[in-house]
Amino acid sequence: MQYFSTNRRSAHVSFREATLYGQPDDKGLYFPEKIPALSNEFWKDFQNKSKERIAYEVIKPYVGETIHDETLAQICAETVNFDFPLVPVTGNISTLELFHGATLAFKDVGARFMSRCLRYFSKEKTEKTIVIVATSGDTGGAVANGFYDVEGVEVVILYPKGKVSRVQELQLTTLGKNITALEVDGNFDDCQALAKTALADEELKSRVFLTSANSINVARWLPQQFYYFYALQQWKERSAPVICVPSGNFGNICAGILAHISGLRAHKFIAACNANDVVPRFLQNGKYAAQSSVATLSNAMDVGNPSNFVRVLEIFENDHLRLKDKLEAVSVSDEITEETMRRVYADHGYVLDPHGAVGFYALSEYLKANPEQKGFFLETAHPVKFDSVERIVGTYGATPESVENLFSRPKQSIEIKANYEDLRDILIKKI
Repeated sequence: MQYFSTNRRSAHVSFREATLYGQPDDKGLYFPEKIPALSNEFWKDFQNKSKERIAYEVIKPYVGETIHDETLAQICAETVNFDFPLVPVTGNISTLELFHGATLAFKDVGARFMSRCLRYFSKEKTEKTIVIVATSGDTGGAVANGFYDVEGVEVVILYPKGKVSRVQELQLTTLGKNITALEVDGNFDDCQALAKTALADEELKSRVFLTSANSINVARWLPQQFYYFYALQQWKERSAPVICVPSGNFGNICAGILAHISGLRAHKFIAACNANDVVPRFLQNGKYAAQSSVATLSNAMDVGNPSNFVRVLEIFENDHLRLKDKLEAVSVSDEITEETMRRVYADHGYVLDPHGAVGFYALSEYLKANPEQKGFFLETAHPVKFDSVERIVGTYGATPESVENLFSRPKQSIEIKANYEDLRDILIKKI
């Protein structure tokens, strides 16, 4: 499998090179030359396959021969060694709980897979590797956990000051060792712009090996397909599900659509957005207009210029009508998000986090208009990770032991302005 840049000005590369480089030098995103179709053999015994086997068979065509089969199988096993339950909430709505991993968020899958791929590829390199990542909430903690104490790899995390929850911040600022957390005086888009500028800095890259762990990296993005297959294993209905994904940077839903093109059954995808409504407006009028991000309750989705949407367009070959046939996008206000959290807990005893609430509402509205359908939404992080949940609902539900341990650890972060020179100085000191 080869990967090309969505900007079409960089050379084609292998999975290994795409993982190591992170982003093409023309500032596009890497995309596979072809989307593999899953064979009849894959589906023949699908219901009885292990999570590890599904992960291996889904990702193998994308990895090609860049990782030995036995090593890839081990990477897959370590990536998905926790539960992904599909839990009924109402008669026609279920939730795929993706918060049973190490940092209680869906990003544990991509971060685990990428860290292990990068560790494998880095054995062939002599220079130090610096992984740089921007986070609007959960990415930072998942990446920090995935790369913690990996020899020869330094991790630099940029997060917007005052715009992530207490638990999210502790997960990315309390590890130390090879993890450096930078508290940026700005929003997520500022953090992402700083990371992209660093990745394009040729002089810096001549002195150190620099790559990204955001979902722009194919090794973070592609394994997110796995849990859509795990949901389908648990789906008992004859009709294909409507799949609703809380969406910020659009890597997660893009992976789901990619899985669908490969053969995963899905009736429709719904991108559930908050007030950051760039994609809902695009689907309405066909005009893509990036904007400054707006702070909301569902902070991990506060993205005004979602990087991965270009990959969604690539899947559909920029055909607006084909895209609209398979994808809907809905913007949900904070007021509706709060009301949904209260109502679902009162009526069904289920504690939603704000992102899951956006997903539940968007899906429930679609099913009201299409009562013959059923579906599931992705609950992307545990409610305890969001300060607002207890205020709104009155409880976080059961608090995992891993969270209790965080509160006794000291925070370690460096405050910087949204200024590339400040970031560059810090990166140079790590060389």
